Amino acid sequence: MNTESIRVPDLGGAAEVEIIEISVKAGDMIDAEDAILVLESDKATMELPSPRAGKIVELTVSVGDKVSEGDVIGSMEAGDADQADEAADDGEAKNGKSQGEDATASGSGEAAAKSEAQPSAESGAQSSPSTESKAEAESKPGGKAEAHAAPVNTESNARHAPAAAASADQEAGSAQVHAGPAVRKLARELGVELNRVKGSGPKNRITKDDLQGYIKQQLQAAQGGAASGGGGALPAVKLPDFSQFGEVERSAMSRLQNLTAESMQRSWLNVPHVTQFDEADITDLEDFRKAQKAAGEAKGLKLTPLPFILKACAYALKAQPAFNVSLDMDRREVVQKRYVHIGLAVDTPAGLVVPVIRDVDRKGIWELAREAQELAAKARDKQLKPAEMQGGCFTITSLGGIGGTAFTPIVNTPEVAILGVSRAAMKPVWDGKAFLPRLMLPLSLSYDHRAVNGADAAKFTSLLSRLLGDLRELML
Repeated sequence: MNTESIRVPDLGGAAEVEIIEISVKAGDMIDAEDAILVLESDKATMELPSPRAGKIVELTVSVGDKVSEGDVIGSMEAGDADQADEAADDGEAKNGKSQGEDATASGSGEAAAKSEAQPSAESGAQSSPSTESKAEAESKPGGKAEAHAAPVNTESNARHAPAAAASADQEAGSAQVHAGPAVRKLARELGVELNRVKGSGPKNRITKDDLQGYIKQQLQAAQGGAASGGGGALPAVKLPDFSQFGEVERSAMSRLQNLTAESMQRSWLNVPHVTQFDEADITDLEDFRKAQKAAGEAKGLKLTPLPFILKACAYALKAQPAFNVSLDMDRREVVQKRYVHIGLAVDTPAGLVVPVIRDVDRKGIWELAREAQELAAKARDKQLKPAEMQGGCFTITSLGGIGGTAFTPIVNTPEVAILGVSRAAMKPVWDGKAFLPRLMLPLSLSYDHRAVNGADAAKFTSLLSRLLGDLRELML
């Protein structure tokens, strides 16, 4: 049997994740997907599954060690079935790539040459292809023989090519390069075309270091004008020596604090924020909710106002689809979403996390109550999986349990709106004849003014107020 290394797979962007449990030992026979290790990040606890069935030869890590994607944690002997499958996969890969791995290098070189002829917004590349890219494409096997696939010799050809064809070329080029799933995922998230990145791994494989080096190079090139007075860079905040004023204590920011700080700053700097304030009369909703207390206890659930707010937001997102979009500023396109997934900001001892409830528009109040309760508990216990915090269209953040009358939440990009909910309070409301005591819920809707107009935001909060004020409208 062949012995192969066991490597840490994609951890959803996490790095330096601590091992808190080892589930197997040398000599154990395990099946594919059986847990080998249990890891704990700042956000969640996760199992590291076996890539295939076989026998554990050795483990080179211990409890307390920290690992990242791609790290070798031991070795194993693959079972006969897995070896046969692997051999078949290798054969198919060779037949499908036109004379083996050389075609991969050729495709990568050709894609690099083509992409250099078309400048991209994110890299700031010049309109003419670089000498290095031309030489690299021609030096690789098949580089010249396949040059007829797309004309790259003149700037005019690239300029007159249809946008759809250019997009297809870029996707095909990225598909041909040699890179793992985690690197491809990171490249998609950062908007990097892999066919522009030069790989340093075996057979020109692109590693995370290659991708990060490319991004750093492009940032330095883009910010070069700022150093010479061209503008574009923010001035740094110089901190004083706080110890001269009194006793201080310094501690490192946690990974979650770092991620939150970077995300908030990125959103605030890139999104033109506007906040629309309104109130909803939830007197009748509260009466109905309290009447369902016994039914909730029978189901093992505590029915809070949140499921009703979720349902109202889903209805409003369907009624006003301009709030259920993302902006692709590189392509100058609006991405309209046909699904309704809503994130819930959860305050945990480790920091703020946002699990996502999917298909809110298709679920009932009790189902939403159960899912919100379960996700909040997983968030506090750091049991959320990366997939459970992705794909949101809209976010709800509530400070009602703490207090306050209004606030301005920051849009959770690439979403275009977020709803802040403050503490409800009894207020005298004029009904045309007299002032009546009504329970009023403050709403704070922050939105991306590039995607949403002020009039639309006012209509959105007015609709929410009506829905929360009279639940019968949700049935229409």
